[in-house]
Amino acid sequence: MPMYNKLVRDLIPEIIEAGGKKCVTRIVKQEEYLEEIKKKMQEEALEFKESASEKEAIEELADILELVYAAIHKLGVSYEQLEQIRTQKKEQRGGFFKGIYLIEVEE
Repeated sequence: MPMYNKLVRDLIPEIIEAGGKKCVTRIVKQEEYLEEIKKKMQEEALEFKESASEKEAIEELADILELVYAAIHKLGVSYEQLEQIRTQKKEQRGGFFKGIYLIEVEE
């Protein structure tokens, strides 16, 4: 049986079992939950980087966004609070819409 040892979406066990397979799961401890979200976010970011089509890229972004929702829930932050911080940082430092690529900074 393949070993995964990773955080999965809430309905994955039911989907696996509906397909006629069995799986072994556990609920992560609260003290490890945020770390597992971070690991899963890295996995999804890599899948976004390696996406071959626009559709795949959008699906990976949706996975990342779902993980953002899980992380802020765990951290006790509302989406509105997160959005306020994002907006404040954008006002102070800008966004990423212009595609500016920094080569070097001369001292």
